[in-house]
This record gives sequence, structure tokens and C-alpha cells, in this order.
Amino acid sequence: MKLQGVKVLDLSLFLPGPMLTLMMADHGAEVVKVEPAGEGEPTRHVGYRKNGESVWFRNTHRGKRSIQLNLKDPADHAVFMRLAAEADVVVEAFRPGVAKRLGVDYDAVRAVNPGVVYCAISAFGQDGPYRDRPAHDVAVQALAGVVSLNEGQDGLPAMPAMPVADALASLTALSGVLMALLRKRETGQGDYLDGAMFDSVLAWTPNVTGRIFATGEAHVVKDERSWGGNAMYGLYRTADDRWLALGGAEVKFARNLLTPLGREDLVQYAELPPGPGQEPLRAFLRETFAARTLSEWEAWFADKDVCWAPVRTLKDAFDDPALEARGMLARDAEGNEIVGTPIRFREEPAVIDPTVPGLDEHGAEIRARLKSSPIGGGGSGA
Repeated sequence: MKLQGVKVLDLSLFLPGPMLTLMMADHGAEVVKVEPAGEGEPTRHVGYRKNGESVWFRNTHRGKRSIQLNLKDPADHAVFMRLAAEADVVVEAFRPGVAKRLGVDYDAVRAVNPGVVYCAISAFGQDGPYRDRPAHDVAVQALAGVVSLNEGQDGLPAMPAMPVADALASLTALSGVLMALLRKRETGQGDYLDGAMFDSVLAWTPNVTGRIFATGEAHVVKDERSWGGNAMYGLYRTADDRWLALGGAEVKFARNLLTPLGREDLVQYAELPPGPGQEPLRAFLRETFAARTLSEWEAWFADKDVCWAPVRTLKDAFDDPALEARGMLARDAEGNEIVGTPIRFREEPAVIDPTVPGLDEHGAEIRARLKSSPIGGGGSGA
């Protein structure tokens, strides 16, 4: 596997850091999860459980090893530093300044392991005016301006359905870590990665910043192409109070939809810029889709080259056999659902280890190994 031999030491909690290290574990990295004193990783105790384990924890920590350390305790701190001395990658997600207070910051780790790739994930980064501001995903999205884009039919902002700030920070950090490991192979030098959830969200706005940068004006959300201003890119209610999505604004798809409906004359409105000018087409589509049930529309669309999809529940999506066909849903020996990895290689595919570590399950083993091995550093040189 691509990351075989890479050693990762993970201090992070909740979602961005654990997802980063999960994807590394799926591709062969040895990930040691350092859990805090007390109850350990919080997601062990959050949300729904199945067969004695939190579903959230199972799908972010499978395949990892667990050691519980109190970093304020000198003996445990020494254990951490021994582990850090042999790690290729260290990941932390404390508030800025906490790692330094605990003596596990980049400078401390680099002193025993000059080649370490050290990744710090925080809400707003290690510097700047928001550095010390506490925040989880929705607060970061709100400050980044993207919660306001989740405007409902009532014109009010809605809670975002996905943890976009968490997810983008995780993927950004993964990209940075892999870049640093690639450079380390050539130079032997590590690096420090300052990953911010806020920065990661803003970096993914090029497709929607046009109005702001071109005119200096804020968006009128309902008139914009991506949020309902384009008739061919929006949500429509069906006769059975379900919904379908049109997801292709290209004029060819409008033609492929409207011609069999006998209204090719309305294609001209799909050629206009998004906004009020397309209202005649939107009105027709609202009325038309409301006349049949979702299942009837599914049958009607079957032979049409149109970007569309039924609006399903997340349960419906995971019940779809397509997920198992793609390896995005599997089950362990006890029948627990395992969400797969989206990183698919032909020659060295991921090998998912569904084993969930108990709290401090590997602590005694790791401590015994450290006591019997000479002090060294530098990781694997990956």
C-alpha cells in the first residue's frame, strides 16, 4: 500500500484530524491514536451506538492503535516524546498555543526528530486576528460567509447539512502532509503545516465569488446560478410531496428535457443569465413536476439525457447497492457498517481494517516496546 511503513502519531479529536489519519491508515500507515486522560476520544461517547461502539468512533478510528496519555504528567510526556522521535507525521488539533504549553509543539518534536512532518489543524490558524477564537464547524462556516448561502424557501439561512469546514480542513491537511512527505524523501527535512478550517472553506469558493469580485456586491442568493437562480439547477416538488433535483445548467440538457415535454420554446430562457429572467422556465418546471409522483418521474427520465436525481434520504443512499459495488459500504464480522475510503488505487488499493481499538488497548504494548528499544529518531524517512 502507498503509505506502508509511514508512522503517524495522532493527537487530534472529533473529525478533521481523525479523518485525515483514517485515510492514511486505510492506505497502510501505522496510526497511533493518543487519547487524553479521562474518557479518551470524545466521539467514543457521542451519538448512536451499535454493538457497544459509537458509530462515529468506529468510522473514524478503525484500524488505529490506542494509547492513553496525560501529557501534563512527566512520565506520559516522556512516552509521547519517544513516540514522536520515531514518527513520520504528528497531527494535532488543539487551540493555538496549547501544544506549546503541553510541550508537544513542533519545536519540541523537531528537537528530537528533525525530519518530522507536523500538522496542526485549528479553526482559524496559528496567527491572525481570529487565532484564539473558539469554534466548531458551523461557526467557522458562518464566519466564512457560507452559512448565509444555505438560504431556504423562506429566505432564511438554514443549518448546513454537512460539516464542510471540518471536511475541507481534513482534505487540505492530508494534501499538505503528503506533499511534505514527498519532499522529505528528497531532502530528509520535515516541515510544519498550519491548517485552518476557515482558510480551507474560503479556498473552495472560486465558482461563486464572481459577483463579489466583479461588482463588489453581496449575493442575492436565490438569483445565483448555484443556489436556484438557474432553472435547470434546482429543486422541484413532485405530486407526492417528494423532491427531485435538476443538476445540469448546460443548455443541451434544457433542450433534452423540454423537447419531450413539448415546450422547446422555453429553451430560450435557459440561455439567459441566472436570475429573474429565467422565471418563466422555473414556473413551468414547478407546475410540470408537481403533476406526477417521484416514481413516475423516475420512469420518465429513464431514457432522457438530463442531469437529474431524486432527493433521497441519507438512509436511502446507504441502502443503494451502488455503494457496496464501489466499496463505499462494507460490514465487519459482527455486521457493523463500515464506510469505505474514496481514495481508490488500481495497483495498491486500500485495505480497510475494521478493528476498533479499545481505550488504551495498545498502551502497555507500546510502553514495553519503548522501554526495550534504543532511543532514536527520524521516522521511516518516508
